Amino acid sequence: MMDKVKAAVQKTKSDWIEIVKRYQKPHIGKSTWQIINSLVPFLIIWVLMYFSLRVSYWLTLGLAIINAGFMVRIFIIQHDCGHNSFYNSTKTNNIVGSIFGIITLTPYYHWRKAHAIHHATSGDLDFRGIGDVETITVNEYMALNNWGKIKYRFFRHPFTTFIIGPAFVFLFMHRFPVKTKKTDKKERASVHWTNLALLSITVGMGLLIGFKEFFIIQLPISLIGSMAGVYLFYVQHQFEDTYWRWHNNWDYEKAALEGCSYFKLPKVLQWFSGNIGFHHIHHLSPKIPNYLLEKAYEENNLFQNVETLTMISSVKTIFLDLWDEERNKLISFWEYRRLYKVMPT
Repeated sequence: MMDKVKAAVQKTKSDWIEIVKRYQKPHIGKSTWQIINSLVPFLIIWVLMYFSLRVSYWLTLGLAIINAGFMVRIFIIQHDCGHNSFYNSTKTNNIVGSIFGIITLTPYYHWRKAHAIHHATSGDLDFRGIGDVETITVNEYMALNNWGKIKYRFFRHPFTTFIIGPAFVFLFMHRFPVKTKKTDKKERASVHWTNLALLSITVGMGLLIGFKEFFIIQLPISLIGSMAGVYLFYVQHQFEDTYWRWHNNWDYEKAALEGCSYFKLPKVLQWFSGNIGFHHIHHLSPKIPNYLLEKAYEENNLFQNVETLTMISSVKTIFLDLWDEERNKLISFWEYRRLYKVMPT
């Protein structure tokens, strides 16, 4: 598979630039319809969850799973707005993105800047730590003391990455302007305004329906949605034959086509995830709105010869932890001990 990927990357830069240009124009009708078919069901199900409390909390949790799917879809719309690809108007993108950021517990401008850095440095070993999942090389891991290794292993444990991590990031970390400079006024302000909006909604809903009722409805939606979102983001970059290079040898096109997977999901999950499974195309051209990614994939062979993951095959990726520079692949801690003949920490 990777030979095909590398062959596809040999396309000249002008080739892929001309290809992606055909898909970069947003359609106001399609974008507006996505807002309607995402936000309206989310609000309706939220109300149904409130009434379901009188029947059974298990029913409420069942509805929460569905609404978490709509929350992921709302995040994808916010995500497109952050790339200025959802509407032609930058102002409209920012308004929609800021409003949807409240629903997803994400300060829009603060997140947008970090995500832009992620796109500009994805797969670059010299620029890790912003908008990505912390990944270190085998040599860096070897150089850590025992406490450092224990901390990294804890961080990369699936329970931390997919259960603790999402809750920590969306409920706690997004409430503070971390990794921003004092000059980043818009980014810092977006954190404070988002917090103020969330506080107002919480107080208002608490007074209207009860604070307990509000939290036992909203928390499952936010937690399940954030876990699903983190898993989607993780498997699109953290597969065995992904792409990591030091900056001097880093290449944008290769980082997109070799370092991002095509996550082939069942159609219903593809819809809820806003086609983000076509992640290699998205990284090659973030200006393509989510509803044109599948079309770009189907119409161009260049985008079809890439690493493809399914729901089943993606499970293996959660155990990949270290970048092995000798083999140019991600390996698990178990493989590390086997290949480098070291005792468990």
